[in-house]
Amino acid sequence: MPASTDADAASGGGDRGQGGKTFANDPMFQPHRIEGARDRLQRRSPGRRTRTRTTRKQGRYITSRPADRITDLALDATLRQAAPHQRRRREERSAAERQRRVILRRSDLRQKVRVRKTRNAVCFVVDASWSMAAEERMRATKAAVLSLLRDAYQRRDRVGLVSFQRDYATLLLPLTNSVELAQRRLQQMPTGGKTPLSRGLLMGYEVLERARRQDPEVMPLLVLLTDGQANVSMGDLPPQAESYALADFIAAQSIPAVVIDTEHPIFERGLARQLAYHLKGRYYRLEDVQERGLADLVRAELRDHAR
Repeated sequence: MPASTDADAASGGGDRGQGGKTFANDPMFQPHRIEGARDRLQRRSPGRRTRTRTTRKQGRYITSRPADRITDLALDATLRQAAPHQRRRREERSAAERQRRVILRRSDLRQKVRVRKTRNAVCFVVDASWSMAAEERMRATKAAVLSLLRDAYQRRDRVGLVSFQRDYATLLLPLTNSVELAQRRLQQMPTGGKTPLSRGLLMGYEVLERARRQDPEVMPLLVLLTDGQANVSMGDLPPQAESYALADFIAAQSIPAVVIDTEHPIFERGLARQLAYHLKGRYYRLEDVQERGLADLVRAELRDHAR
């Protein structure tokens, strides 16, 4: 099905009953490197991108810390910790113990803290139901996905895209670092129908949780573009309550989230802001994001969440 032209979009063309309009890609803007800062979460295996602490005996030694169990002794830090106490310890100990060059105590021991680089997994979850902001959502998301992938290609970051409309969610782009795959998959993005927000949230969570199971080092980020309204449920709860309950669950799984509110300011009801509250995530308005670019915002969020 060919993508609609600007004239079609302006005239309201497209058959909403058969999937609504589709929008072609806008030209990609200049990508920015997604370089995360060090985070405070210790990880058990090596990564490839954002700096993160690791408990493995690999990576660059940057500092030390006390620990109940020492597996990677920081000898220099241990000696510095013990040095001020040597005279007193010799006075308090036997002649045999005083012959030791350095008298150590358990409290002196320090564990090395190392950093390695890990990779990011960014999943965009986009409301594809029919609304005034549908075209803006599609274009902003496509441009951001492709630009981030151009940046991430050699760094092993991965980007995916989930859309939700009518009564289902669709994985339009599995997590990938392939620009070519994204260009093929995102040529068309159907819109129209109702808003199964909870289904979109669930699929976005599943995509990122699967990535974490495959690679415990991965740093996930959920980016949700929606006006926050839900009108289709998966179960017995009212749609809005169900989406908030699922958002609470995602937050409890320690998956960072960003909510981009696509509702027009004139009609603002605060639903997207409330959703961000339940996700324990950041909240932005679409018009504010467009000034800096969605890819730029994601870059900043990855940096902040890595601290």
